[in-house]
Amino acid sequence: MMILLLMPIILIILFGYAITTEVKQVQIAIYDQSRTPLTERIIERLEANEYFSLYKMVNSEVEVQDLFRKGKVKLVVVFPAQYKGLSDEYVQIQTDATDPNEAQQLAGYATSIIRSELQSSQVQIKEISSPVVVPVVHLLYNPLMKGAYNFVPGVMGLILLLICALMTSVGIVKEKETGTMEILLVSPMKPIFIVIAKMVPYLLLSFINVITILLLSRFLLQVPINGSVTLLIAISVLYSLVSLSLGLLISTVTNTQQAAMLISAVVLMLPVVLLSGMVFPIGNMPDVLQWLSNIVPAKWYIAAVRDVMIKGLGVEAVALDITVLAVMVIFLTTVSVKRFKVRME
Repeated sequence: MMILLLMPIILIILFGYAITTEVKQVQIAIYDQSRTPLTERIIERLEANEYFSLYKMVNSEVEVQDLFRKGKVKLVVVFPAQYKGLSDEYVQIQTDATDPNEAQQLAGYATSIIRSELQSSQVQIKEISSPVVVPVVHLLYNPLMKGAYNFVPGVMGLILLLICALMTSVGIVKEKETGTMEILLVSPMKPIFIVIAKMVPYLLLSFINVITILLLSRFLLQVPINGSVTLLIAISVLYSLVSLSLGLLISTVTNTQQAAMLISAVVLMLPVVLLSGMVFPIGNMPDVLQWLSNIVPAKWYIAAVRDVMIKGLGVEAVALDITVLAVMVIFLTTVSVKRFKVRME
């Protein structure tokens, strides 16, 4: 019980704070060969930004390479001599590309800050004969690019699946090993009632975990709940039923607790992490994996939670997700009940 109730709290804090794609206080260096008022303003803007922390000012290219080799900085901004911000001048941004995604992100932030300062200083940064086009970017739903906005729905999908499927399958298989399941199977009780009875305790635990995660997300991680809380809880209960049905199905094909735990923890958890859109965008995957992701319940649940919780959408927007999850509940529960009947015969 302690594991079941404490694991959601630990995971939501871990994913919310430790596992994040946000860039904050990254050590950078600056090689200013110009030392003009313009470059000084740009340097002040870079230093004042929350994404970067100025490690030191360097005086040569050799020193720049030395800082990269020692891992002291992730990015270096190099201003050419007599830099005035004209269209035929370039600011060199060097990044440590051992992590390509991080390097691209850092370069993008630095470029945006430099362009912003040039525009505020009314400096012509395009060709004189071409009109100056200033892009206006609006970051919808997550303007601060907080990683928690992405990970909270994913953690909810992962936790509910693990608790419901893992604990249900292990609990039922344990009864098979100890012989108590035989008493149930020879009793007049119908298999459907046995299935429902096994679902109820873990469904209640899942409900408690959903409330706990939502409270932590709102008040600890500052993730807003823009949509209906009732709808969010209803979708979570439906997804819990899918997970419980998976756990019951696993219990019908395994005879030992170790096998049930292995299937629940490994076979179910890996698709949630890899094919649900929790970490990697599904649209970037090959067509085969995109098709395969459609049978992963967490994909539909995480998409629905993001639409309701982050975007503030209603039932109409998540109708397809709810329908798919409901069909999965009916199908998996039917298969589980039929397998119970086979064992009784």
